Amino acid sequence: MTKIKTITALSSLSDARLASEEIHRQLNHDDIGFILFYCSSAYSLPTLALSMQALFDNIKVAGCTTAGEISCAGDQQHSIVAIGFSTNYFSISAELIESMAGFDLLDAQKTINRLSEQCSSKALTPIKNNTFLLTLLDGLSFEEEHFLASLNSAAAGIPHSGGSAGGDDNLSNTHVYYNGQFYQQAAVVIMVSTLCPFEVFNCHHIKRATEKLVVTKVDAHSRTVYELNAEPAALEYARLLNLEVKDLGPTVFSLNPLAVKVGGEYYIRSIQKVNETDLSLTFYCAVDIGIVLTAVEMDDILHSLSAKLMELSERYGKPELVLACDCVLRRLEIEHKNLNTQIQALNSEYKIAGFNSYGEHINGIHLNQTFTGVYIAGGANE
Repeated sequence: MTKIKTITALSSLSDARLASEEIHRQLNHDDIGFILFYCSSAYSLPTLALSMQALFDNIKVAGCTTAGEISCAGDQQHSIVAIGFSTNYFSISAELIESMAGFDLLDAQKTINRLSEQCSSKALTPIKNNTFLLTLLDGLSFEEEHFLASLNSAAAGIPHSGGSAGGDDNLSNTHVYYNGQFYQQAAVVIMVSTLCPFEVFNCHHIKRATEKLVVTKVDAHSRTVYELNAEPAALEYARLLNLEVKDLGPTVFSLNPLAVKVGGEYYIRSIQKVNETDLSLTFYCAVDIGIVLTAVEMDDILHSLSAKLMELSERYGKPELVLACDCVLRRLEIEHKNLNTQIQALNSEYKIAGFNSYGEHINGIHLNQTFTGVYIAGGANE
């Protein structure tokens, strides 16, 4: 068999069992020691879980549901994208946290220690400088910020990327997968030690800040803002855009985001939905009383990502793989602006594989409307 580093597989078959069998055929290589997959929540998840477990019974498998899948063939929907990692280049360990609620620094430290021991036992390369973390979290858990902060403190500088599981239908049905079963309110933490050069990175396309809005009434736990500037939140946001509340929806949210300023940088806090009964706004990320949300003007979404990937390729050479978590609202913007063909070309050129998420993770921070990823160098297989 040809020596490989990674293999990326894609199936658009609608039947869960047939799709998983197609993924298995594409990933059928003796060197594969770990599989990461992203799937549409439109599949029968119990059927998919059973089939994946039976087909890959001797390989550890982790994954999550999505708000869209990303492959070298372009952005997908109602499909499965999977990546197989060779044991010759990657030492990978993974652990399921069945409930993110109450996950504290001690839990995080124990998790990191166990993952490190498992990676070290495979002895490909020293853990310290050749390792990154991937996180897959339930995207409707409301626990991401606390979980990621605890994990990042325990990780002691290990770079970290990831995404929150998405769903295809009405902001529901989000799951993570670990060794034969889908879970809700759960997390999968993956440690990857590799011989390949890599860089964890993120990219957004904020151009400049405009008007400021103060959160004056909120339920922080549910991330629901009732008032902005002491006015009903949806009314105030609609006023900002010169729109009616009835005109607000996902595409409007994607094109007109709000952001918070932290350490001199703006981070988007994307709106998830309007609650028509009380004109409140529910967000994908944490919001709290008194924070200032700033309306931001967006730059060219394609140029910002292309420039970042070009910069990485100049530094590391041709990619073996770019593992991607890209916000679902960025996907909506791409579709609204008819940029699918250009994105497909970019995905193909840089070997991008991943999913559209309900939130992105970078070094302990939970973000929205961002592309986060791991650029894994390697180029042609040796």
